[in-house]
Amino acid sequence: MQGISDINIKGVDETRPPVIRKEPYIDIFFELSHQAPLDWCKDLNNLFALNHPTSNATINEKEGLFIKTWVRTPGEISTLLEQLKDEITQCTNKYIERIQLKSQNSSCDTSATSASREQVNLNNIIASLVFD
Repeated sequence: MQGISDINIKGVDETRPPVIRKEPYIDIFFELSHQAPLDWCKDLNNLFALNHPTSNATINEKEGLFIKTWVRTPGEISTLLEQLKDEITQCTNKYIERIQLKSQNSSCDTSATSASREQVNLNNIIASLVFD
């Protein structure tokens, strides 16, 4: 089973290869190695919005498998790919950090709850002791 840290661009979508058209841009659909979670896709789209306002790089959040973008010339493709790979790595790292933080917070909450239950139990035992 593949995890979130295994997500990377594995190639161009074979069903939608880049084609030079008369318009001054080339649509590109990069395919991910496997489907990404919805929250990760939202994070990636936010990152793309910050870094690629002109190329409109996006990932369909529900599908989570293809990054749609465009370039003006074929020579821009390799540079764009490297940028996207870096952003995927950034997004994955932040996503993992957020999950770990949530996990730590929930374990702290659980231990605090169990500690307070233990404290209540201890207080009841101490209160019931008879020192005659």
